[in-house]
Amino acid sequence: MLNHDFEFYHYKDDQLFEVDYHNHDFYEVYFFISGYVTYIVEGKSYRLKPGDIILVNNKELHKVTIGRGAVYERVNIWIDPAYITRLSTDSTDLFMCFESSSRKKYNLLRPGAETLAHLRSIVSKLEKAYNSSGFGSDILKNVYLSELIVYLNRAYLDTRDEEIESDIEYNEKISNVIRYINANLQEELSLEDLSAKFFISKYHLLREFKKNTGYTIHHYIQQKRLIMARMLLKDNIKVTEVSLRCGFGDYSNFIRSFKKEYGVSPKKFCKEVMSS
Repeated sequence: MLNHDFEFYHYKDDQLFEVDYHNHDFYEVYFFISGYVTYIVEGKSYRLKPGDIILVNNKELHKVTIGRGAVYERVNIWIDPAYITRLSTDSTDLFMCFESSSRKKYNLLRPGAETLAHLRSIVSKLEKAYNSSGFGSDILKNVYLSELIVYLNRAYLDTRDEEIESDIEYNEKISNVIRYINANLQEELSLEDLSAKFFISKYHLLREFKKNTGYTIHHYIQQKRLIMARMLLKDNIKVTEVSLRCGFGDYSNFIRSFKKEYGVSPKKFCKEVMSS
């Protein structure tokens, strides 16, 4: 992110392009306007309809696949988690909707007509304020973003799973494996142990996991451990402790893997975070 709190983008494309699996430090709010799109998050494929909203947190691997035949239009809002922390109160947890994949299993919101119209109105006001240099625009964009996050959480609470499940494709067993991996990154997580725990043959698990996530099991676990490590380092946790907490059995392997993925050593990353 170029800005510390949030960024707003409104894109419209009539050319196809490829987007690979990725992850980022911020939370993403994705408003789908038009096109033929499947949004894939952590092994679940969401076939989108105009007005759908995808919420992705800073731990999830995701990508979009784009079909031919229509203009692809969407709004992307990137939000620093620290910004949401500042907005939340003891009685209002604004992180709730962004952590929906672990609580309600799905990243998709499909609001009713009245709620959707209200959300669109807020997004329109936010876009105007974000792109304005007029008096008070800096205050207005923060007001509108706060309002948007509140109503996204309300939409999350109102979303009924049965109304969206027909447009979601996923393998229940693989989803359970993914959930278990994400909750136990500090453990060994060998293929043999996962196969035995979920009563799936190693060959079938390898094949279905790659089919649903785009990753081999080993690569997926490595990526999630590195994502977790990056988050812990930003919280000023010592490098040696981060290595242990993230399940890297060998300290030198952690240093090597982190540098290969992010281009800097963990210690240098810490220094960059502290100086920013």
